[in-house]
Amino acid sequence: MKALKFLQLLRPYQWIKNAFIFLPLFFNGQLLNLSLVVACIVGFVAFALAASSIYCFNDIIDAKIDRAHPINKKRPIASGIISVQWAYILMAFCLILSIAIILLFGNETKYAVLELILFYYILNIAYTLVLKKIPIIDVMIISIGFVLRIFVGGMATHIELSEWIIIMTFLLALFLAFAKRRDDVILYENEGVVIRKNANRYNLAFMNQVLSVIAAVTIIAYLMYTLSPDIIKQYNSKNVYLTSFFVIAGIIRYLQITIVDLKSENPTKIIYKDLFIQFCIIGWIGSFLLLIYL
Repeated sequence: MKALKFLQLLRPYQWIKNAFIFLPLFFNGQLLNLSLVVACIVGFVAFALAASSIYCFNDIIDAKIDRAHPINKKRPIASGIISVQWAYILMAFCLILSIAIILLFGNETKYAVLELILFYYILNIAYTLVLKKIPIIDVMIISIGFVLRIFVGGMATHIELSEWIIIMTFLLALFLAFAKRRDDVILYENEGVVIRKNANRYNLAFMNQVLSVIAAVTIIAYLMYTLSPDIIKQYNSKNVYLTSFFVIAGIIRYLQITIVDLKSENPTKIIYKDLFIQFCIIGWIGSFLLLIYL
């Protein structure tokens, strides 16, 4: 039972976020290149372990606040099942293992990949201690974390990232981060539970407007991407715009979950549970597979 709690502390269900590492490979039509796939897998595992180390540190720092949260109070440290000392040990173990995997199994760009992962690590240590208390900056840091993931994928595979993949990754992450913050605001306004010290710098009206703006900008940016002459030339197809159906439907569905259902507290769990979102993701991936690989 306690072993499961240690696993819970690592939040393996969050590792799906690191699939962004494979995006440069996917969009460049290199998914069948075994050596590059292996390089991405090494980056994925190393990044996942570094992120799990950060989750341990976050739960250590937030233990007191988590005990006041209706869901987070069940976390291993907040509930008292795992001690702070053991959490620090697990945190250090994950970081050391992450570095070892890159150094042992990485390719000729392993030191550059390691630098990116360590930058992510230091940035998130700063986020946990200070930056998450600063409104707007807090969600920006989360979004930058996703951009760093695609940089890891690009560096590991020697693929130069386009401005489109960077912009779209940042916008999508920003949208999801603000949606998650919206649930914290609702909990603060309705029950007076302070999840984050900057909760009083956000309110529901502000969150709704920000989500609407980011959703609109994301959709417009994606449409511009699909209609870009460079992208049409890259994929040798004028039908790239058809993939926007899944993007638009997915964003609107997520807005519905956030604003109507009030269930956007964990974007990862929504992906695992919501069939509509899953359909949009599978449809989007499938349509690109047809465009790129067939």
